Amino acid sequence: MDLESVKILAGAIALIPLAGVGIGLGLMFASYNIAISRNPNAEGLLEKKFFLTFALTEALAIFALLIAFYLVFG
Repeated sequence: MDLESVKILAGAIALIPLAGVGIGLGLMFASYNIAISRNPNAEGLLEKKFFLTFALTEALAIFALLIAFYLVFG
């Protein structure tokens, strides 16, 4: 294997965590919708925690993407 193909393979492997992030975000949205439908009065409390958790989970995806770009183009 030459160096270019190893770099592309390493970048593809670095993107595997994006599948877990997608599944996690889907579960978070589903849980949030269920919680709000069961108790609409708790929306204010849950909304703050939901957006913080969403931002932290999405940051993991951005870090994985940056690492993949660094491996391929660096």
